[in-house]
Amino acid sequence: MAGFWRAILAVTLLFAPAMAAPAHSMIPSAPETLAATATPEPQIASTSEAGLDERIATRIQDIFSQLPSLSAVSVSVSQGVVTLSGTVPDAAAKSRAEAIAGRVDGVVTVENSLERDVSVDGSLDELGELSDRMTSIVKMLPLIGVALAAALLISLIGYLIAGFGALWQRIAPNSFLAELIASAIRFIFVIGGMVVALEMIGAATLLGAVLGGAGVIGIALGFAMRDTVENYVASLMLSLRQPFRANEWVVINEFEGRVIRLTSRATILMTLDGNHLRIPNSTVFKAVILNYTRNPQRRFEFVLGIDAEDDPTAARHLGVEAMRSLPFILDDPEPQGRVVEVGDSNIVLKFLGWVDQNETDWYKAKSRSIPAVKDALEAAGFLLPEPIYRLRFDPGTQLPLAESGTAAPAKHREPATGKVPEVPAMAASDIAPENEVKRMVDAERAADPESDKDLLDSGKPVE
Repeated sequence: MAGFWRAILAVTLLFAPAMAAPAHSMIPSAPETLAATATPEPQIASTSEAGLDERIATRIQDIFSQLPSLSAVSVSVSQGVVTLSGTVPDAAAKSRAEAIAGRVDGVVTVENSLERDVSVDGSLDELGELSDRMTSIVKMLPLIGVALAAALLISLIGYLIAGFGALWQRIAPNSFLAELIASAIRFIFVIGGMVVALEMIGAATLLGAVLGGAGVIGIALGFAMRDTVENYVASLMLSLRQPFRANEWVVINEFEGRVIRLTSRATILMTLDGNHLRIPNSTVFKAVILNYTRNPQRRFEFVLGIDAEDDPTAARHLGVEAMRSLPFILDDPEPQGRVVEVGDSNIVLKFLGWVDQNETDWYKAKSRSIPAVKDALEAAGFLLPEPIYRLRFDPGTQLPLAESGTAAPAKHREPATGKVPEVPAMAASDIAPENEVKRMVDAERAADPESDKDLLDSGKPVE
């Protein structure tokens, strides 16, 4: 209890001057505030205490004598200035000696005149230290062996778990993602084995340095292999999204062909002339994809011109009736005719028709429809436009046919009847789809179904 009251009295005496001071004196100025917050530097005494230099030198020399690397250092002190001389084994020992001397009470400054020992004896001492280190490493060999065995055992467990391919195939939506999961499991177990091994030999700090360096190297490699990483990620996304099926007729940007397979690196097409085309998956993932196979109904169109004096409405209806009379043209959607342009000497008509690609070849249908409509228009008396050139002669120029007095008779034109002529029957094989490329793709896939681990899965929904 007496100690408690003694503490209260001490605190009161400490704050009594501040409480008695004026209020304005309690608020320090800005310089005083900065001075109070800054760490004050030790003041150098104006006089030197008798025998202080000898005590400082003795204290520093006693400390150095306990350190093998600093035992050859000589110390002299004058007016608080410490001078270090002699030799040390390396630069680290030189800095260490200066730091120790500067921490002794009463030292004003340190003059470091130490030099590295490059003599044969010094080198032999370093070899002795190296020998001691090697001896300690040899003693640790059994522990290192046990640590390596533990790391290998943990890694082996990871490889065994990753080897359950059927399990990962069942969990993952496709083989590519299943392989990615297995690789991640192997990587995690290998890293875990390394951590355990380094912990056992007491080198856990080394793991931090290794992982830090690996992180920096990984960032550098990421920038250097940006395209490869982008292609790998695109392959993963395409395997999940399934944008097309095998043997579908697609156009990817400017590349056209039938899909052979989707691999972890590229999409392989067979062009319409039978050549293999490999497109990087990073390009496919960002590309505009046109799929001709997804919807079997496909439209074709073409334009024809008639004379400017003819009736475009009658010609349009006549052309549509001619297309409707063709057996391969679908009634739903029905064919159409449009007036798209009126020129100086012609009227341009556009005709559109739909076909079923499962039954009719698109190119054949278009090539059969154009002459059918053209023949129908001509048979009904519509004139297809011809180039017209207008010639102008000067007043005094003699015309070539003026002397003969003969001129070519004007061509008599029959009026347009608007009647659709009879379309000759055509064989079904004339318009059958061309499936040569499709058969080649099927044959290639059947010959090597596991080639490059095809990522296309007909059982998954298409995006």
